[in-house]
Amino acid sequence: MHNRTERIRNILIPVISVILGLLLGGLLMIAFGYNPISGYAWMLDASLGSTRSIGETLRQATPLIFTALGFSVANSAGFFNIGLSGQALSGWVASVWFALAFPDMPRLLMLPLAVLIGAAAGAVAAAIPGFLRAFFGTSEVIVTIMMNYILLYLSTFMLQNVMPESMRNNLDASKPIAENATLRLPWLTEFFGGSRVNSGLFLALLMLVLVWFLMKKTTLGYEIRSVGLNPYASEYAGMSSRRTIVMSMVISGGLAGLGGVMEGLGTYQNFFVQTGSLAIGFDGMAVSLLGSGTSIGILLSALLFSVLKIGGLGMQTGANIPFEIVNVSIALIIFFVGINYIVRVAVNKFLPMRKDEAIEAIVVMETALEPDEEKAEGGEE
Repeated sequence: MHNRTERIRNILIPVISVILGLLLGGLLMIAFGYNPISGYAWMLDASLGSTRSIGETLRQATPLIFTALGFSVANSAGFFNIGLSGQALSGWVASVWFALAFPDMPRLLMLPLAVLIGAAAGAVAAAIPGFLRAFFGTSEVIVTIMMNYILLYLSTFMLQNVMPESMRNNLDASKPIAENATLRLPWLTEFFGGSRVNSGLFLALLMLVLVWFLMKKTTLGYEIRSVGLNPYASEYAGMSSRRTIVMSMVISGGLAGLGGVMEGLGTYQNFFVQTGSLAIGFDGMAVSLLGSGTSIGILLSALLFSVLKIGGLGMQTGANIPFEIVNVSIALIIFFVGINYIVRVAVNKFLPMRKDEAIEAIVVMETALEPDEEKAEGGEE
């Protein structure tokens, strides 16, 4: 019974956050003299009004699913992976470079290898801050933020100074990848009216299931969640928190790298100089937080963010509402997710915890604390 009520609360909190964010976004439009009803109508039309727009919305959601899954895995281990942008960029560069280096490789061999290499590049980029956190206690937040800048400027250097001229159009962009390396499928593109949606969408849906299985049904997933809840109790139980931290970061980076692969082999079909960190990294963090780190939550949240992003362009062209207002609405949604404690207090007013639920929650908390207490007693002896 306690679990059922808690699930209802976990569903209501992100829903209320979204509603409050959209309402305040509407008030902001009114304050600047715009019609919010017209604005949101254009948003829905631009993102869901045709098969092509639906395809673009799904295309936008695809890399967000990967980066959100990456963030959720690291978050389950108890730390914030802020370096999703750099890890996704690593996957983008590595997959495109490999595709351009072997243009004549058969598609059945090329595509899996390019995807795996992109994932591996993201994993390596994430392993560095993971290793530093596990063995030297450094702050993963600071290191991953620094890594974003290192990888951003390193990607530009690699394109302009290391990549062979035969693989570049100019100093700002590589040549397009060959047909044997693209994630796009002609029938899928045609079905969605010529949009850039690609087979990466199916891989994203598969990863939602695989990550759920990893975290809920495997020993490694249990260890990751245990270290996130209490690393000291995990060590006491015989788990290696250092190994688990590095592994969770590697998995997180690999998933983020796949998000970059979707951009390189699916959306843009090449690599070009980036002037700033990839938005899919930071948006993926917001998607994961809004979706409470669950697979179904991430899927729904990624679709919502895609509707806002794609629809925001429609608001700009159709209702003449600046795109910045859309970004403010997204920021407000994230803000309400960030202060979910206040939202949770409001929800609890309507869904108060019953006596038996409170007793059950106390028992769960006491059980979770037992290993720490035992360890402390052992240390005293």
